[in-house]
Amino acid sequence: MDFKAIVDSKARESTDCAVVGVYEQGDLGQSARHIDEQTGGLISNLHAGGDFAGKVGDSLLLPLTTDAPYARVLLVGLGSRAAFGRKQYRKALLTSAQGLAKTGATDAVVYLTLEDIADLDVLYRARMVAEIFSVHAYKIPDLKTGNKPKASRLKSVAVATENARAAKSAADGLAAGVAIGNGVALARDLGNLPPNICTPTYIGQRALQLAKQFPSVKTKVIDEAGIKALKMGAFLAVTQGSDQPPRLIVCEYRGTKKNVAPVCLVGKGITFDSGGISLKDPPAMDEMKFDMGGAASVLGTLRTVAELKLPLNVVVIIASCENMPSGGAVKPSDIVTTMSGQTVEILNTDAEGRLVLCDAITYSRRFKPAAVIDVATLTGACIVALGNHFSGLMSNNQALSDAIAAAGVRADDRAWPMPIGDEYVDQLKSNFADIANVGGREGGACTAASFLWKFAKDLNWAHLDIAGTAWLSGSQKGSTGRPVPMLVDFLIHRADAK
Repeated sequence: MDFKAIVDSKARESTDCAVVGVYEQGDLGQSARHIDEQTGGLISNLHAGGDFAGKVGDSLLLPLTTDAPYARVLLVGLGSRAAFGRKQYRKALLTSAQGLAKTGATDAVVYLTLEDIADLDVLYRARMVAEIFSVHAYKIPDLKTGNKPKASRLKSVAVATENARAAKSAADGLAAGVAIGNGVALARDLGNLPPNICTPTYIGQRALQLAKQFPSVKTKVIDEAGIKALKMGAFLAVTQGSDQPPRLIVCEYRGTKKNVAPVCLVGKGITFDSGGISLKDPPAMDEMKFDMGGAASVLGTLRTVAELKLPLNVVVIIASCENMPSGGAVKPSDIVTTMSGQTVEILNTDAEGRLVLCDAITYSRRFKPAAVIDVATLTGACIVALGNHFSGLMSNNQALSDAIAAAGVRADDRAWPMPIGDEYVDQLKSNFADIANVGGREGGACTAASFLWKFAKDLNWAHLDIAGTAWLSGSQKGSTGRPVPMLVDFLIHRADAK
């Protein structure tokens, strides 16, 4: 789908469909007023007759037979003007995308970007258009043999602005939104594929493809022998029960001078998590193909960064393997030596994410990073604490934590700060090793993050627990692509601040 910004504050652009907003109480949005005048009061008469209330989520398609420059008008409810904000705007855009997909329109002009929205400049309003329309157009890579659903005919979307200066900002926003949409789509594709296809080897292949697509990206895929040479004993312990070989995937994006310290994004890439010897309960075990959501999101973020050519350096590190039970699988009470030299007593083989991540965090040190952010579907405890709305955010650096949280607000992909500390590390004491990999039920998400904190001392480090946000269950089952929007926004603002 193509996106462009135009100057057209009076709704005169020729198009298959004009998308305009109507507030409650018959309060017409800016462009709706102009169209109402051009059509002899059509919209105001519809409201007066009770045919369109203007509530958030309402929509009504009006085919036109007049000499107007638009073949159709899609009315979208905006709710109360006083309450119209970021949330209502996003809902209106999603309603617009859904409504347009049901029409025969091949192009459309979205005039909702002309409405006043607190804390959203024209760049962000346009960015949301491209991001939401792209996400709505996404199709799960299903393997069904029946007839595929027909694709929408919509090929081009323009956003309206007041003047040339605003159009330039909107164009920048659209470019960011398209790139974010592409990154989210990559992350969702990887998450939605079945684990017999999306193996550690496959993720490595997709990372190598990115390097071919973007010259600014250099990818290295390290096999099991290389992982052993690095002495990643914790990572190797998780993979030893599986027939699928592990992969350590390292992607370097260079967008500025080589001597500028990079941001390292570390992703948990467990392509299927059975729990190992500490076997999970059967219900919803199929959803454990999503346990590589951290890996998928950092790879999707890298794709967006490369497409936008952000002026900063980013390194993506993915520790990818399966966690399976077998005669050779790691056992509760086994002790392993991590890449850092610290020993870990494995009391629960289903607490495997922290084992692969601790070695990957240690590996990140060789890049002398300015910041390290690990992303993982780490704990069910985080879902209990935050539900499916917020990702958990833990950090040893307040400025880094604040920057990530602020990016989450701007991107509508929010994270909630949670504590780490020696109190949680004390729960991980072992009689036989430096640390145990579990420490009881209480504060499980914070304890898991505090385990990783032990390996991130003296780094500017943050941890995102996305166990509740990386995928949806039930009838809408599938990967969400989160937190790609948050990470990209964080990196955009970090680049702008340089």
